[in-house]
Order: sequence, then C-alpha cells, then structure tokens
Amino acid sequence: MLAASSLSNFEPTLSADASGSLTVTSTAFSNGSTISIQYTGDGENINPPIKIEGISQGTQSLVLIVDDPILPFLTWNHWVMWNIPVDGVIDEDSAPGVVGRNGWSRNTYGGPDPPFGTHTYHFKAYAIDIVLNFHSNVGKTEILEAINGHVLAKGELCGTYP
Repeated sequence: MLAASSLSNFEPTLSADASGSLTVTSTAFSNGSTISIQYTGDGENINPPIKIEGISQGTQSLVLIVDDPILPFLTWNHWVMWNIPVDGVIDEDSAPGVVGRNGWSRNTYGGPDPPFGTHTYHFKAYAIDIVLNFHSNVGKTEILEAINGHVLAKGELCGTYP
C-alpha cells in the first residue's frame, strides 16, 4: 500500500537559533559509496549503524529520515524515526527512537531494493529543539511539518544501491 505522506519532497526550515550542520556517518558505507547488501531488501534488510555528530547545544532530540528521490516529483520514504537520543548513536538493526510509517505503510526500516537501475539513498538527520509527541502511525510529511522552524542543524549521508 502506498503511503501518500511518504512521497513528499518538503524540506523543513531552520530555527532562528540554527547553529550549524551535522555530520552523519556509518561504519557500513561512506558518503557516495555502495550500501552493503545486508542493509538492503536483497539482504537482511536491517538498518546500518549510523552516527550523528556536531549536535548543537539546545538540541532536545534527533530525527532521521531515509529516502530515495526516484524522480523530481517522487521521493520514496524508507525509514522515519524521531525522538532519537542526542548521543546520536543508532546501532545496526536498532531503532532508538519512535519509528513512523514508511512508504510501504510499515513502522520499520525498509532497505534499498530498487525496481530498476542504481538509486541514491539519503540518510537525513535533523537536530531539533523540541521532543515530538506523535504516535507511530504518522509518516514523513507529518514529522517534517512538525519540525519546520525547529531545526537547529541538519546533515546527510548518501549511499547507492545496487
């Protein structure tokens, strides 16, 4: 089932107190490189380890969104998670925050599994000055709208597959 809220290309605005950018890394792949098969729909379909650094003072929680801008008008959401602790550590096959609905209307990480060609997957992190009070039945669009104007810093890690 297609979750319409997962297709948005909306990007939230920064807070008036925004102070910089985040560094998003993974020990599983480097920026611009191929994501290992175990983190894809062709493998174990578990999330890779992620580390978010450069978290500014005043950050109350973190948001992570993993998506694939398939076409200029269509972005497929693979994972949305909020209220991630400010230590910025997401271990392999773990979800330290609240996981919302992805493009398949499931509350889980959905690894890369492109129907054609090589796709680029964006692991976008946001440091926000609030803690979100949402049930896990919401998706990417609702979270991005809620953090609009509350983003203190953001960063991104990109990987490709296959």
